[in-house]
Amino acid sequence: MKFYIIIPAHNEADVIAQTLKSLTEQTLQAKHIVVVNDNSTDSTKQIVEGFVETHPNISLVNNQSSDKHLPGFKIINAFYKGYETLDDDYDVICKFDADLIFPSNYLEQLALHFTNNDALGMAAGFCYIDKNGEWILENLTSKDHIRGALKAYRKQCFSAIGKIKPSMGWDTVDELLAKFYGWDLLTDDTLKVKHLKPTGISYNKASKYLQGEAMYKMRYGFTITLISAIKLAWKKGSFQLFNNYMSGYFRAKRQNIERLVTKEQGRFIRELRWKGIRSKLS
Repeated sequence: MKFYIIIPAHNEADVIAQTLKSLTEQTLQAKHIVVVNDNSTDSTKQIVEGFVETHPNISLVNNQSSDKHLPGFKIINAFYKGYETLDDDYDVICKFDADLIFPSNYLEQLALHFTNNDALGMAAGFCYIDKNGEWILENLTSKDHIRGALKAYRKQCFSAIGKIKPSMGWDTVDELLAKFYGWDLLTDDTLKVKHLKPTGISYNKASKYLQGEAMYKMRYGFTITLISAIKLAWKKGSFQLFNNYMSGYFRAKRQNIERLVTKEQGRFIRELRWKGIRSKLS
């Protein structure tokens, strides 16, 4: 299978060489790897240029943008800068973070999953973080969710869901829409990916309300948003995050901001969420 990989990178000089090295050592090589240097002020550009010189499947795109690290908008806008440089002769399109170390069989194993199931729309491994010298499962990782750090989409699924939304919540709404259009999702816990920077560690303070805003934009409704906010805040160990999420939801509601999904899709999403909640309570 033909894999195209796009890696948005903002000031990733301390980690990106490890990510690219792990991708160049894959048993199944990606046809294209595009790194988008997104307004970096460190040596990210120079490090990537070194890989470009020795690996013909790696290319570099330089992008000017805000120096703030905002989830959703900045990352996905950078992704599309890379996407615009590619043709559509691929089977799987990947959005990977610049701080991951992949096992050498990662792409080969994903290709096997996609080949064995024509209805498989998205697939990924599990993220692990370093804690006191031991690699442990990152607490936001679960078998039911493909992390935004390592998304891989079958081309037909990517098209069906309208590609990636440039908004906080993009890495949840893509899965919900994939299910809406009848695609399967798969997480492979044998594919252990080292995540060098825990999720959210570099997020700007301005992003604190965006998670709640995303829940509004996905048409969760108040009750599901409340349950989701409690769950996320508990996982991250911060009651203040719960207040931020709910404040973001109500602020978005007052402003009547544009939704990410249609009313029909919203009904499907709420039914799916309630089904998941009931299954965990039973």
